[in-house]
Amino acid sequence: MSTPEPRHSHGEHHPEPQDGVEAIVPMMPLVLPVMGGVLMFLLAFIAIYVA
Repeated sequence: MSTPEPRHSHGEHHPEPQDGVEAIVPMMPLVLPVMGGVLMFLLAFIAIYVA
């Protein structure tokens, strides 16, 4: 049976394309609190503006 892995010639190195989600996951401890703070500020601003 054949293997599903692509064949490469010796000496050529093709880097695997990086997934967008995998690129952001290490930054989640920073991104989530910052975006939460921005969202809370915007919601408070809208509530004060409408009231």
